[in-house]
Amino acid sequence: MESVEESAFARPGWAVWLQAARPKTLAAAVVPVGVGSALAAGWGYFQAFPAAVCLVFALLVQVGTNYANDYFDCVKGADTPERVGPVRAVASGKVSGVAMRRATGTVFVCAFCAGLWLIPYGGWILLPIGILCILCGFAYTGGPFPLAYNGLGEVFVLVFFGFVATGGTFFVQAGGFPVIDGVSSALAAVASGTGVGCLACTILVVNNLRDRFTDAPAGKRTLAVRFGRRFSELEYVFLVAAALLGSLGLAVVFGHTAVALPWLLSPLFVKHWIRLRRAQAPDDWARLLTGSAAALLLYGVLTVAGVLWTLVD
Repeated sequence: MESVEESAFARPGWAVWLQAARPKTLAAAVVPVGVGSALAAGWGYFQAFPAAVCLVFALLVQVGTNYANDYFDCVKGADTPERVGPVRAVASGKVSGVAMRRATGTVFVCAFCAGLWLIPYGGWILLPIGILCILCGFAYTGGPFPLAYNGLGEVFVLVFFGFVATGGTFFVQAGGFPVIDGVSSALAAVASGTGVGCLACTILVVNNLRDRFTDAPAGKRTLAVRFGRRFSELEYVFLVAAALLGSLGLAVVFGHTAVALPWLLSPLFVKHWIRLRRAQAPDDWARLLTGSAAALLLYGVLTVAGVLWTLVD
């Protein structure tokens, strides 16, 4: 695609790069860091600096992943004029392929440099984990075995924006996963990572279900393409149920019902599922995407509030 690689484009403004970063989905990076920090605070381990660095690292990895996705989906033919989602920067001609590749590399390098600041807190084990996060962010749609093109997008999101981001944020502040009053903090990290990761996956389900008709001809074999709409609707239900069970598990670990506050969102999840089953027009998908991201953010806020509640009760 000659136009994609063309380097003689007008220099994109900041608004174009912001749109390409997909700000509506960045809750998937913010929430796990917030929840992991709340776990640390709940057990007296909170440290502001490593928490802030974790946030920067998570945001940079997600933005880099989104930039790489913008480029690779265009060159592989997944982003076409028939696609009903938001306009992508490379496919629309707002950003050249060369510029997007450079931006992707720059963002990932910045993520790597930011992650180095965490080594004094979590040890050298963080170095290979951080590199793996970045490599998988690139491999989400790039490389010889792109995860999203082989139906592994949800696995990537659950692992890295669920377990790794949430558990890692707690780990660097607590210096490990200590047993506290006979309770394993690792169990809390798994329970909270499950909830956050599964809800982050619902955003992906909406995206993949919306794009399935343009993804299929491009060879992007997402679960929505492989198994169809009915499967994706059931997958959405399964992910929400797993998230609520994760919240319940975290409440059991902490021994306090306030930690289960995210269950208050149950009616909202039912509403989103009904909308998912009825969605047809571009506006339907846009509202669902925004609503799913907002639900993830609310889930995080309520989880943080519930954990912090235990400090004053």
